[in-house]
Amino acid sequence: MTKIKNFFLNGQLYYVEQTITISDLIHYFNFNDSLLVLEYNNLICDKKHWKEIVIQNEDKIEIVTIVGGG
Repeated sequence: MTKIKNFFLNGQLYYVEQTITISDLIHYFNFNDSLLVLEYNNLICDKKHWKEIVIQNEDKIEIVTIVGGG
């Protein structure tokens, strides 16, 4: 039996059946990982931990991309 987990990304609800990490999520949504700040369950998450953190049920993830301009 597969356990479905739900999580929130930028306020939107998503469901996942397989085990995924923060890094997997960033690549799936095609974010440029050098131009973003990631908040995981209300804490800023350092990039060096993205491959280690497995998304759990009810996690809240906020991704803010950095945009330059003039």
